[in-house]
Amino acid sequence: MSIPFVDLAAQYESIKTEIAEKISEVLETRAFIQGKYADEFAQSFLRIHGGSFGAGCSNGTSAITVALRALGIGQGDEVVTANNTFFATIEGICETGATPVLVDSLSGSHGMDPVSLKAALTNQTKAVMPVHLYGNPCRMDEISAIAREHELEIVEDCAQAHLAAYEGQPVGTFGGAATFSFYPGKNLGAYGDAGFVICRDAEVERLVKMHADHGRRDKYQHEIVAGNFRIDGMQAAILSVKVKYLKEWTALRIQNADIYDGLLKPKGFRVIERTGGEGSCSVYHLYVVEVSNRDAVQKHLNKAKISSGIHYPVPMSRQPALADLGYSKGRLPVSERAATRILSLPMFPELAGDQIEEIVSTFLEVAEP
Repeated sequence: MSIPFVDLAAQYESIKTEIAEKISEVLETRAFIQGKYADEFAQSFLRIHGGSFGAGCSNGTSAITVALRALGIGQGDEVVTANNTFFATIEGICETGATPVLVDSLSGSHGMDPVSLKAALTNQTKAVMPVHLYGNPCRMDEISAIAREHELEIVEDCAQAHLAAYEGQPVGTFGGAATFSFYPGKNLGAYGDAGFVICRDAEVERLVKMHADHGRRDKYQHEIVAGNFRIDGMQAAILSVKVKYLKEWTALRIQNADIYDGLLKPKGFRVIERTGGEGSCSVYHLYVVEVSNRDAVQKHLNKAKISSGIHYPVPMSRQPALADLGYSKGRLPVSERAATRILSLPMFPELAGDQIEEIVSTFLEVAEP
């Protein structure tokens, strides 16, 4: 049978009546930009994440930009972040005028390496941006300690980590701000683009809202030159329906990851090492396994009509657009090596156990640890 990488149709089928009613409600009330639905969703999202302050944005990339700007980070500053991430992490930093500084990852968990982080700090460093890649939280105790010691802001990139936690604390609550993406394929996805910033206090929230809405305090009074990065009412309304199911969907992702682990680890394959102890939670936006003959395995899966992905095949240090940063090949060896070995297998809440067994069976026909 054909197995998709993500099955958004299956998710929609389970909630389509509620979605249709909510869309009709938005059309009737015409609250298309911010307003009621943006406020309702913000409160729901903050509640499940243990936050008190925050605001919606147009997408996860703009969320990074407005979060950094709200914390006063810009031209001449450096923001330390992960080498293995999606390019949007870097774009969000560069849009502020700040310079991204790349650090290596930990082998196995794929999170930011605190030792590499500490070695990358300079007098220009103003913030650290850990990326909770694949939904696996970074070692936030060590990262937070480094940030405190050097008086740095923490801005968490939680684009793939809705409801993840580290040692009992939700990701997104460790620093001055945290950013989320609601791209359709995310654990909580819109039917278009949307994002969110969780803020440490009311003042950061005020500044995030200003930077997302033309820098204005009142409708025609603009305190700063900013931009238009608002969440729209339709996406917020759709998300307010879907967020009610996020805990259930997350539990199913973890259950599916456990099945994968049970089939792959005994065969000697390295899967994501879950970070932290009791009270920590990896939410498996992606299920990633390392394999020495990755390209051959992916080709074999494609022939069997099983979709897969690579997240990500080119680390930021090797991206042509970032050549001016001057990272030589081999400078960040762990993340560079991982980029040649990582393979993402299908992962979504509706994925059935027998489908996982078929995926793994096909994978094992050619895969080498």
